[in-house]
Amino acid sequence: MEGPVSDMEAKDEYKLAEMGYRQDLKRDWTMLHNFGVSFSIISVITGLTTLFQYGLNTGGPGVMSVGWIIVSFFTMFVGLGMAEIVSAIPTSGGPYFWAAILAPKSIAPFASWVTGWFNLLGQVAVTTGITFGLANLVSTTATVGTSYEPTAGKTLGIYAALLFSHAVINSFGVRALRYLNNTSIILHSVGISCFCIAVLAKAPTHQSAKFVFSTFYDGTGGDGNGWSIRASPAYVAAIGVLMSQYTITGYDASAHLSEETRNASWSAPLGVLMSIGVSALFGFFVILALLFSIQDFETTVGSEYEQPVIQILLDIFGEGGAIVLMTLIMICVYHCGLFSMTSNSRMMFGFSRDGGLPHFFDKVDTRHRAPIRTIWLAATLSFLLAVPSLGSTVAFSAATSIATIGLYISYGLPILIGLIWPRNFKKGPFNLRFASRAIALVAVLWICFITIIFCLPTANPVDSQTLNYTPVAVGIVTLWAFGSWSLWARRWFTGPVRQIQAEQMGISLEDPAAMEKVEKVEAQDKLGGDANVFKTQ
Repeated sequence: MEGPVSDMEAKDEYKLAEMGYRQDLKRDWTMLHNFGVSFSIISVITGLTTLFQYGLNTGGPGVMSVGWIIVSFFTMFVGLGMAEIVSAIPTSGGPYFWAAILAPKSIAPFASWVTGWFNLLGQVAVTTGITFGLANLVSTTATVGTSYEPTAGKTLGIYAALLFSHAVINSFGVRALRYLNNTSIILHSVGISCFCIAVLAKAPTHQSAKFVFSTFYDGTGGDGNGWSIRASPAYVAAIGVLMSQYTITGYDASAHLSEETRNASWSAPLGVLMSIGVSALFGFFVILALLFSIQDFETTVGSEYEQPVIQILLDIFGEGGAIVLMTLIMICVYHCGLFSMTSNSRMMFGFSRDGGLPHFFDKVDTRHRAPIRTIWLAATLSFLLAVPSLGSTVAFSAATSIATIGLYISYGLPILIGLIWPRNFKKGPFNLRFASRAIALVAVLWICFITIIFCLPTANPVDSQTLNYTPVAVGIVTLWAFGSWSLWARRWFTGPVRQIQAEQMGISLEDPAAMEKVEKVEAQDKLGGDANVFKTQ
């Protein structure tokens, strides 16, 4: 068995070296592990549970069930486009690296810079959404049968403790994560299947199919004057698909972990597609189980716990059973947040390695073979993004919108670039052939659609408490990406293209001195001799 494994690892390392990189991270993940991380980050039980209240109020059961089918369908187009790219370019940098390779040389650094910052925003926001959602679940579950009263400050404190624990576990390296990944796959498949079966079997009564697939409800207005009246029911249905689209995000983790995955050119794209497909099926099962098992719709929507899933479980199992099943959900969400930070830190590591972040962050711990500095950077940024929750009632839904928009823009830019400049796209083993460009076009159009609708107001009336600050966060990153590029980054940021060119020139990647010399020469050519400041390690 050692021979084939060694040959495969040598092939993976050779492919990575062709793209200009050493094998710094430990490569011992299988396709199942790769799929498992994306499957754990998508974690349908996480997105559906934490946004179930949003879904019921923003369109109701009909939008939740039918919306899930529509979102799953179009998300698969995005996944197919991504899978074809990662098969050709399997690196931990993911989307920003793909943008640089697929774009013409004249705009490659700019494409890489912008894509990288949107991906970073999405990665940080999705970690925030997952773990802050878990903190809310912990706070709410703690009120069942007790006198505990949650506050924004207490929830933020729980959130900080959860982030700290995720960072500590991630810092021990891939060995511990691999075993936790196996546990996560079992929890998210067998555990959630058992959860759904138990809910359906124990529910005293069940709702009709008409209720589940055609009931529309607008709870977006606090005074009963929701967006279906102020705008239209179509508006509510459009913004209501946030629950589904946010849930099916994070599958780019299969790309970010490609440098740690064996036979990455096949395993990573299959990891992307399997995680989307399996999650779509499991998610639909979870939605149907919960919606069919609602005992009283008005009670569930207006639950004193402000968490309809808890109310559904209380109506079916009572306090003891509800707490047990909520604990199962929270364990799943915990694993989801844990692996979101894993993916987040790998993206930051790759971006730092190519100069997008300070080189301080591109170091790998020699003992644990993990990028510990970017792990703690991810934890810090995720905490800061949740601070507005202290003064906003829609902070969580805003964080999920930011995550969805940031990630999907970073997914869409490389796909769009490959669509516009197909000659630069040297296909890998996973090849869509004649359908490639049509699939890419559908993916790009869908991403444009969701980017617009998730920036729109979700609560009526709009005031300081209900303002959707998604456009603000996305706008800041957009201004930063374009502004920093125009003012200074364009003078020195060459992205991964610099390292690829060095490889083609015959410069050994194992010789840091030679690489540093090439960097300085290229920087001096661009800055007229003033680039050493920018390249100081």
